[in-house]
Amino acid sequence: MRITGGLSKGRVLSPLKGFIIRPTADKVRGAIFNILGQDMTGLGILDLFAGSGSLGIEALSRGAKWALFIDHSRQSIQLIQKNLKLCGFESSGYIMKRDLQRDLPWKDPLIIKGVDLIFIDPPYEKDFLVPVLKRLSEKPILKSSSIVVTESYKTEPVPDKLGKLRLYDTKLYGETKIDIYHCEDS
Repeated sequence: MRITGGLSKGRVLSPLKGFIIRPTADKVRGAIFNILGQDMTGLGILDLFAGSGSLGIEALSRGAKWALFIDHSRQSIQLIQKNLKLCGFESSGYIMKRDLQRDLPWKDPLIIKGVDLIFIDPPYEKDFLVPVLKRLSEKPILKSSSIVVTESYKTEPVPDKLGKLRLYDTKLYGETKIDIYHCEDS
């Protein structure tokens, strides 16, 4: 697993032990940032079901101001800490251990003013994605310019519209489906 662009391009992230975490493949990450754009300068990033932290770290490498990584697994939290250190982003990467099936940290000081880009990469085919999207669409952390990128198994259904979120684009990469939502003005 390597960072595909920005300051840390080519940096190898710490490997995963076992199959508990399914990281976003380098090819898929590269494709996501080709769609979103290469420059993330000044953006605030929320990486949900963060796993190895590769999506948020990729955004930091491309200039994001900060990234908040949230995962429930202690192994993931340790791996994200290690990968942030490997890439030199300890001061702009924040980590929270939380069960996202229950709720999101709406009042966290980092996200209360709004988030620019949100990655949601839950375990495939576990029915986590749509409930998290629904809760996210109902909260004020979305800016009028916010983008939400979801990763799921290719056959998992996602809604075209959910609250303030409208599906903008869908791409398939083998078994992986990437859906990109834009926030609509209220």
